[in-house]
Amino acid sequence: MTTAVELIAAFVLIVGGAIGFTNAVEWLGQRMNLGEGAVGATLAAVGTALPESVIPIVALMNGGGEESVDIAIGAIIGAPFLLGTLAMVLVVGSAHLFKEQREQGTDIIGDERSMRRDLKWFLALMPVAIVLGAIGAPDPVRYAAAALLVIAYGVYVRRTVKKGGDAGDAEELEPLYFDTSRDDPPNTFQMVAQFVVSLAAIIGGAELFVSGIEAIAEAAGISALVLSLVLAPLATEMPEKANSVLWVRRGKDALALGNITGAMTFQASIPVALGLAFTTWELDAHALTAAVIGLLGGALALWAIPRRHVGLVPVAVWGTMFCGFVAYAVATG
Repeated sequence: MTTAVELIAAFVLIVGGAIGFTNAVEWLGQRMNLGEGAVGATLAAVGTALPESVIPIVALMNGGGEESVDIAIGAIIGAPFLLGTLAMVLVVGSAHLFKEQREQGTDIIGDERSMRRDLKWFLALMPVAIVLGAIGAPDPVRYAAAALLVIAYGVYVRRTVKKGGDAGDAEELEPLYFDTSRDDPPNTFQMVAQFVVSLAAIIGGAELFVSGIEAIAEAAGISALVLSLVLAPLATEMPEKANSVLWVRRGKDALALGNITGAMTFQASIPVALGLAFTTWELDAHALTAAVIGLLGGALALWAIPRRHVGLVPVAVWGTMFCGFVAYAVATG
Protein backbone atom coordinates (compact mmCIF):
# COMPACT_ATOMS: atom_id res chain seq x y z
CA MET A 1 0.00 0.00 0.00
CA THR A 2 1.51 3.33 -1.00
CA THR A 3 1.92 5.98 1.66
CA ALA A 4 -0.73 8.28 0.17
CA VAL A 5 -3.30 5.49 -0.04
CA GLU A 6 -2.35 4.38 3.46
CA LEU A 7 -2.95 7.88 4.84
CA ILE A 8 -6.27 8.24 3.01
CA ALA A 9 -7.37 4.85 4.32
CA ALA A 10 -6.35 5.97 7.82
CA PHE A 11 -8.48 9.13 7.53
CA VAL A 12 -11.48 7.13 6.29
CA LEU A 13 -11.22 4.59 9.10
CA ILE A 14 -10.68 7.21 11.81
CA VAL A 15 -13.48 9.49 10.63
CA GLY A 16 -15.92 6.63 10.00
CA GLY A 17 -15.02 5.00 13.30
CA ALA A 18 -15.41 8.28 15.20
CA ILE A 19 -18.86 8.89 13.72
CA GLY A 20 -20.03 5.37 14.52
CA PHE A 21 -18.43 5.40 17.96
CA THR A 22 -20.04 8.70 18.99
CA ASN A 23 -23.43 7.54 17.71
CA ALA A 24 -23.12 4.30 19.71
CA VAL A 25 -21.97 6.12 22.87
CA GLU A 26 -24.96 8.48 22.70
CA TRP A 27 -27.39 5.57 22.37
CA LEU A 28 -25.68 3.61 25.16
CA GLY A 29 -25.88 6.69 27.38
CA GLN A 30 -29.60 6.91 26.71
CA ARG A 31 -30.06 3.18 27.32
CA MET A 32 -28.28 3.47 30.68
CA ASN A 33 -30.64 6.33 31.61
CA LEU A 34 -27.77 8.74 32.04
CA GLY A 35 -29.98 11.46 30.69
CA GLU A 36 -29.06 14.45 28.60
CA GLY A 37 -27.52 17.73 29.65
CA ALA A 38 -24.27 17.54 31.55
CA VAL A 39 -23.73 13.76 31.44
CA GLY A 40 -24.64 13.54 27.78
CA ALA A 41 -22.30 16.37 26.93
CA THR A 42 -19.50 14.71 28.89
CA LEU A 43 -20.04 11.39 27.10
CA ALA A 44 -20.13 13.16 23.74
CA ALA A 45 -16.94 15.09 24.50
CA VAL A 46 -15.07 11.93 25.53
CA GLY A 47 -16.48 9.97 22.61
CA THR A 48 -15.51 12.50 19.99
CA ALA A 49 -12.10 12.96 21.60
CA LEU A 50 -11.30 9.25 21.54
CA PRO A 51 -9.52 9.21 18.14
CA GLU A 52 -6.99 11.82 19.32
CA SER A 53 -6.35 9.67 22.38
CA VAL A 54 -5.97 6.46 20.37
CA ILE A 55 -3.36 7.93 17.99
CA PRO A 56 -0.77 8.65 20.74
CA ILE A 57 -1.50 5.30 22.41
CA VAL A 58 -0.91 3.44 19.14
CA ALA A 59 2.17 5.54 18.38
CA LEU A 60 3.73 4.75 21.76
CA MET A 61 2.86 1.05 21.46
CA ASN A 62 4.72 0.92 18.14
CA GLY A 63 8.02 0.80 19.98
CA GLY A 64 8.28 4.26 21.47
CA GLY A 65 10.99 5.42 19.04
CA GLU A 66 11.70 9.11 18.50
CA GLU A 67 9.29 9.46 15.57
CA SER A 68 6.54 7.58 17.41
CA VAL A 69 6.94 9.85 20.43
CA ASP A 70 6.83 12.92 18.16
CA ILE A 71 3.59 11.70 16.56
CA ALA A 72 2.09 11.05 20.00
CA ILE A 73 3.00 14.51 21.28
CA GLY A 74 1.81 16.12 18.04
CA ALA A 75 -1.59 14.44 18.32
CA ILE A 76 -1.92 15.45 21.99
CA ILE A 77 -0.96 19.12 21.50
CA GLY A 78 -2.58 19.48 18.07
CA ALA A 79 -6.12 18.88 19.33
CA PRO A 80 -6.37 21.82 21.78
CA PHE A 81 -4.51 23.99 19.27
CA LEU A 82 -7.10 23.31 16.58
CA LEU A 83 -10.06 23.55 19.00
CA GLY A 84 -8.85 26.93 20.26
CA THR A 85 -8.46 28.35 16.76
CA LEU A 86 -10.09 26.77 13.71
CA ALA A 87 -13.03 25.28 15.62
CA MET A 88 -13.86 28.73 17.00
CA VAL A 89 -13.74 30.14 13.48
CA LEU A 90 -16.32 27.53 12.46
CA VAL A 91 -18.77 28.48 15.21
CA VAL A 92 -18.55 32.26 15.16
CA GLY A 93 -17.95 32.47 11.41
CA SER A 94 -20.99 30.29 10.74
CA ALA A 95 -23.16 32.62 12.84
CA HIS A 96 -22.21 35.46 10.51
CA LEU A 97 -22.50 33.33 7.38
CA PHE A 98 -26.02 32.12 8.23
CA LYS A 99 -27.24 35.23 10.04
CA GLU A 100 -30.27 35.58 7.73
CA GLN A 101 -31.43 32.06 8.64
CA ARG A 102 -30.95 32.42 12.39
CA GLU A 103 -33.46 34.01 14.74
CA GLN A 104 -30.61 35.39 16.83
CA GLY A 105 -28.70 36.68 13.80
CA THR A 106 -24.97 36.95 14.50
CA ASP A 107 -25.41 36.76 18.28
CA ILE A 108 -23.92 33.64 19.88
CA ILE A 109 -26.45 32.54 22.49
CA GLY A 110 -25.37 29.41 24.28
CA ASP A 111 -25.21 28.08 27.82
CA GLU A 112 -22.95 30.82 29.19
CA ARG A 113 -22.38 29.14 32.55
CA SER A 114 -21.29 25.88 30.94
CA MET A 115 -19.07 27.59 28.40
CA ARG A 116 -17.34 29.72 31.03
CA ARG A 117 -16.83 26.67 33.24
CA ASP A 118 -15.32 24.57 30.44
CA LEU A 119 -12.98 27.30 29.23
CA LYS A 120 -11.84 28.22 32.75
CA TRP A 121 -10.94 24.58 33.37
CA PHE A 122 -9.11 24.49 30.04
CA LEU A 123 -7.18 27.68 30.84
CA ALA A 124 -6.25 26.27 34.24
CA LEU A 125 -5.12 22.85 32.99
CA MET A 126 -3.38 23.64 29.71
CA PRO A 127 -0.52 25.64 31.31
CA VAL A 128 0.53 22.44 33.10
CA ALA A 129 1.33 20.87 29.73
CA ILE A 130 3.13 24.01 28.55
CA VAL A 131 5.25 24.65 31.65
CA LEU A 132 6.31 21.04 32.18
CA GLY A 133 7.04 20.66 28.47
CA ALA A 134 9.19 23.77 28.47
CA ILE A 135 11.31 22.94 31.52
CA GLY A 136 11.72 19.22 30.89
CA ALA A 137 10.42 18.06 34.26
CA PRO A 138 11.91 14.96 35.94
CA ASP A 139 9.95 11.71 36.09
CA PRO A 140 8.45 12.09 39.60
CA VAL A 141 7.09 15.56 38.75
CA ARG A 142 5.60 14.34 35.47
CA TYR A 143 3.96 11.32 37.08
CA ALA A 144 2.51 13.46 39.86
CA ALA A 145 1.22 16.01 37.34
CA ALA A 146 -0.34 13.23 35.24
CA ALA A 147 -2.19 11.90 38.29
CA LEU A 148 -3.37 15.39 39.23
CA LEU A 149 -4.70 16.02 35.70
CA VAL A 150 -6.72 12.79 35.80
CA ILE A 151 -8.09 13.74 39.22
CA ALA A 152 -8.85 17.26 38.00
CA TYR A 153 -10.84 15.92 35.07
CA GLY A 154 -12.77 13.67 37.44
CA VAL A 155 -13.61 16.71 39.58
CA TYR A 156 -14.67 18.62 36.46
CA VAL A 157 -16.99 15.79 35.39
CA ARG A 158 -18.48 15.51 38.88
CA ARG A 159 -19.18 19.24 39.08
CA THR A 160 -20.55 19.30 35.56
CA VAL A 161 -23.00 16.52 36.35
CA LYS A 162 -23.90 17.98 39.76
CA LYS A 163 -24.61 21.45 38.40
CA GLY A 164 -26.46 20.05 35.41
CA GLY A 165 -24.89 22.41 32.89
CA ASP A 166 -24.69 21.93 29.18
CA ALA A 167 -28.41 21.57 29.01
CA GLY A 168 -29.34 23.65 26.05
CA ASP A 169 -31.86 22.15 23.67
CA ALA A 170 -31.91 18.39 23.53
CA GLU A 171 -30.79 17.09 20.20
CA GLU A 172 -32.68 14.10 18.84
CA LEU A 173 -30.32 11.19 18.34
CA GLU A 174 -29.46 10.03 14.86
CA PRO A 175 -30.65 6.44 14.20
CA LEU A 176 -28.15 3.82 15.29
CA TYR A 177 -26.28 2.79 12.15
CA PHE A 178 -26.37 -0.89 13.09
CA ASP A 179 -30.14 -0.79 13.60
CA THR A 180 -31.39 -1.97 10.21
CA SER A 181 -35.07 -1.68 11.09
CA ARG A 182 -34.89 2.06 11.90
CA ASP A 183 -38.43 1.75 13.31
CA ASP A 184 -37.93 0.52 16.85
CA PRO A 185 -35.33 1.58 19.42
CA PRO A 186 -32.12 -0.40 18.83
CA ASN A 187 -31.30 -3.23 21.20
CA THR A 188 -28.25 -3.36 23.43
CA PHE A 189 -26.48 -5.94 21.26
CA GLN A 190 -26.68 -3.62 18.22
CA MET A 191 -25.31 -0.73 20.28
CA VAL A 192 -22.43 -2.75 21.68
CA ALA A 193 -21.64 -4.25 18.26
CA GLN A 194 -21.46 -0.80 16.67
CA PHE A 195 -19.34 0.43 19.59
CA VAL A 196 -16.82 -2.42 19.19
CA VAL A 197 -16.63 -2.25 15.39
CA SER A 198 -16.22 1.54 15.45
CA LEU A 199 -13.50 1.35 18.09
CA ALA A 200 -11.70 -1.29 16.00
CA ALA A 201 -11.91 1.03 12.96
CA ILE A 202 -10.41 3.91 14.98
CA ILE A 203 -7.56 1.74 16.22
CA GLY A 204 -6.89 0.35 12.73
CA GLY A 205 -6.96 3.86 11.29
CA ALA A 206 -4.58 5.07 13.98
CA GLU A 207 -2.14 2.27 13.11
CA LEU A 208 -2.19 3.30 9.44
CA PHE A 209 -1.94 7.00 10.37
CA VAL A 210 1.17 6.49 12.50
CA SER A 211 2.98 4.41 9.88
CA GLY A 212 1.92 6.83 7.13
CA ILE A 213 3.18 9.89 9.01
CA GLU A 214 6.49 8.15 9.76
CA ALA A 215 6.93 7.29 6.06
CA ILE A 216 6.07 10.82 4.86
CA ALA A 217 8.32 12.43 7.46
CA GLU A 218 11.25 10.24 6.44
CA ALA A 219 10.71 10.72 2.70
CA ALA A 220 10.11 14.49 2.83
CA GLY A 221 12.59 15.30 5.57
CA ILE A 222 9.83 16.94 7.64
CA SER A 223 9.47 16.53 11.38
CA ALA A 224 6.93 13.86 12.29
CA LEU A 225 5.83 16.09 15.16
CA VAL A 226 5.03 18.98 12.81
CA LEU A 227 3.04 16.72 10.48
CA SER A 228 1.17 15.21 13.40
CA LEU A 229 0.42 18.61 14.96
CA VAL A 230 -1.52 19.65 11.86
CA LEU A 231 -2.77 16.41 10.28
CA ALA A 232 -3.85 14.50 13.40
CA PRO A 233 -6.44 17.05 14.59
CA LEU A 234 -7.64 17.70 11.04
CA ALA A 235 -8.33 13.98 10.65
CA THR A 236 -9.84 13.40 14.06
CA GLU A 237 -11.37 16.67 15.29
CA MET A 238 -12.65 18.55 12.27
CA PRO A 239 -15.15 15.99 10.88
CA GLU A 240 -17.02 15.98 14.18
CA LYS A 241 -16.61 19.70 14.80
CA ALA A 242 -18.09 20.33 11.35
CA ASN A 243 -21.39 19.39 13.01
CA SER A 244 -21.10 22.69 14.83
CA VAL A 245 -21.70 24.47 11.52
CA LEU A 246 -25.03 22.66 11.12
CA TRP A 247 -26.01 23.37 14.72
CA VAL A 248 -25.16 27.07 14.40
CA ARG A 249 -27.13 27.31 11.18
CA ARG A 250 -30.15 25.90 13.04
CA GLY A 251 -29.61 28.30 15.96
CA LYS A 252 -28.44 25.58 18.38
CA ASP A 253 -25.47 27.55 19.66
CA ALA A 254 -25.34 25.74 23.02
CA LEU A 255 -24.77 22.41 21.28
CA ALA A 256 -22.17 23.86 18.92
CA LEU A 257 -20.17 25.51 21.72
CA GLY A 258 -20.56 22.69 24.25
CA ASN A 259 -19.22 20.18 21.73
CA ILE A 260 -16.04 22.24 21.41
CA THR A 261 -15.44 23.54 24.94
CA GLY A 262 -16.15 20.15 26.54
CA ALA A 263 -13.60 18.55 24.23
CA MET A 264 -11.07 21.29 25.08
CA THR A 265 -11.26 20.44 28.78
CA PHE A 266 -10.82 16.74 28.04
CA GLN A 267 -7.89 17.35 25.69
CA ALA A 268 -6.06 19.50 28.24
CA SER A 269 -6.27 16.76 30.86
CA ILE A 270 -6.48 13.08 29.90
CA PRO A 271 -4.34 13.01 26.71
CA VAL A 272 -1.79 15.35 28.33
CA ALA A 273 -1.67 13.03 31.35
CA LEU A 274 -0.96 10.19 28.93
CA GLY A 275 1.92 12.14 27.40
CA LEU A 276 3.34 13.07 30.80
CA ALA A 277 3.22 9.48 32.00
CA PHE A 278 4.62 7.71 28.93
CA THR A 279 6.99 10.19 27.26
CA THR A 280 9.72 12.50 28.48
CA TRP A 281 7.35 15.36 27.54
CA GLU A 282 10.08 17.63 26.24
CA LEU A 283 8.24 19.98 23.88
CA ASP A 284 10.20 21.63 21.08
CA ALA A 285 9.49 25.11 19.69
CA HIS A 286 6.74 23.86 17.36
CA ALA A 287 4.82 22.00 20.06
CA LEU A 288 5.20 24.83 22.57
CA THR A 289 4.05 27.40 20.02
CA ALA A 290 0.98 25.34 19.11
CA ALA A 291 0.13 24.83 22.79
CA VAL A 292 0.45 28.53 23.61
CA ILE A 293 -1.65 29.49 20.57
CA GLY A 294 -4.36 27.03 21.65
CA LEU A 295 -4.29 28.56 25.15
CA LEU A 296 -4.58 32.10 23.75
CA GLY A 297 -7.41 31.01 21.47
CA GLY A 298 -9.30 29.65 24.47
CA ALA A 299 -8.69 32.89 26.40
CA LEU A 300 -10.04 34.92 23.47
CA ALA A 301 -13.14 32.71 23.36
CA LEU A 302 -13.73 33.23 27.10
CA TRP A 303 -13.47 36.99 26.61
CA ALA A 304 -15.42 37.35 23.37
CA ILE A 305 -18.21 34.78 23.23
CA PRO A 306 -20.04 35.64 26.50
CA ARG A 307 -20.56 39.11 24.99
CA ARG A 308 -22.96 37.30 22.61
CA HIS A 309 -22.47 39.72 19.73
CA VAL A 310 -19.10 38.51 18.50
CA GLY A 311 -17.81 40.51 15.55
CA LEU A 312 -15.53 39.33 12.81
CA VAL A 313 -12.37 40.59 14.53
CA PRO A 314 -12.08 37.54 16.84
CA VAL A 315 -12.77 35.31 13.83
CA ALA A 316 -9.88 36.99 12.01
CA VAL A 317 -7.62 36.57 15.04
CA TRP A 318 -8.43 32.86 15.43
CA GLY A 319 -7.94 32.32 11.70
CA THR A 320 -4.64 34.21 11.73
CA MET A 321 -3.43 32.14 14.69
CA PHE A 322 -4.14 28.89 12.87
CA CYS A 323 -2.82 29.91 9.45
CA GLY A 324 0.19 31.66 11.00
CA PHE A 325 1.22 28.53 12.86
CA VAL A 326 0.78 26.32 9.78
CA ALA A 327 2.96 28.74 7.76
CA TYR A 328 5.56 28.78 10.53
CA ALA A 329 5.53 24.99 10.82
CA VAL A 330 5.90 24.49 7.06
CA ALA A 331 8.73 27.01 6.85
CA THR A 332 10.70 25.65 9.79
CA GLY A 333 9.58 22.00 10.04
